[in-house]
Amino acid sequence: MAGFLDEEFLPASVLAKITEVRLADPECSLRTAQARKRRSTLTSDGRLNILAADHPARRVTKVGDDPVRMANRHSYLARIVRVLQSDVVDGVMATMDVLEDLLILHHLMLEAGGPGLLDDRLLIGSLNRGGLAGAIWEMDDPITGASPGACAALGLDGAKLLLRVCDEEPDSLNTMIYCARAITEMNALSLPTFLEPLPVVKDNGNYRVVKNAEALAKLAGVASALGDSSRYLWLKLPYCQDYEVVARATTLPILLLGGESVGDATPLLRQIKAGLAAGANVRGALVGRNVLFPGPEDPLVVASAAGSIIHHNLTVEDALKKQESRRGRDLNQIVTFFDRATARS
Repeated sequence: MAGFLDEEFLPASVLAKITEVRLADPECSLRTAQARKRRSTLTSDGRLNILAADHPARRVTKVGDDPVRMANRHSYLARIVRVLQSDVVDGVMATMDVLEDLLILHHLMLEAGGPGLLDDRLLIGSLNRGGLAGAIWEMDDPITGASPGACAALGLDGAKLLLRVCDEEPDSLNTMIYCARAITEMNALSLPTFLEPLPVVKDNGNYRVVKNAEALAKLAGVASALGDSSRYLWLKLPYCQDYEVVARATTLPILLLGGESVGDATPLLRQIKAGLAAGANVRGALVGRNVLFPGPEDPLVVASAAGSIIHHNLTVEDALKKQESRRGRDLNQIVTFFDRATARS
């Protein structure tokens, strides 16, 4: 296959139908969220492989040389749906608009007599996206998405928070306070919080993540102590050399993040494998761009390879080899089903 044709995988008629449902039945996504089949436990084996899909809400849309690649909702949604075909992807973390698109699609698929897209999957809400990339207030990142209470009312399985700390920017303290309050609220609702604490420095007007063990270990200690309790807290941290130092900084479960898409997912898979070996509390990955946009590769292959490493302890080579047969599989059948789903509804 020359490349994954995202907008052919998810027909334009499906996007049109989602908009129609939004207009005619605004409560559809709410009802679907509350009725969907949820997991009885967060994880069955102590590990998680979750897709991150909240970047556009913070004005992060660049992939490679294309500054608006992720701004194309048709393409973005198609790739998310493709990844969710994998049985070793536990769920998706996204802003409410993306989750609602997926919930409407789940509803359409059920109406067409097919399996639901989101049954037994984790849905994680992204809470703070107000620190827009490039804005003068970027380090002041309040909760501009769903509240913890809204996540509970919708039957979501948790929430994610971003905490970037720049020692030269006093607005980082505001974000720390927002995160502490949200963690406390999530604890009161018995909902997991996935906190992404990142040490950053200002570099030519942009904020660059400091990916070294000392900086990450120090901030992990700060992040672990936020809120009234750490009982429902997970940390989302990037991989770096000497990752054992980072893992030893906390007893909280850690998920690895991915960063910008580099057009080849193999380095990410190697980082996941190495990270899992760095400490018993490294429990999987919460990755977005390198799974959704792995160059010409089928996102399903990359997501499934990551899941095979996380859930089945395969080597990178064996995980990729195992997924060779999945490359491009079922594309025609899925397109036909989507067409049928929109025709019947």
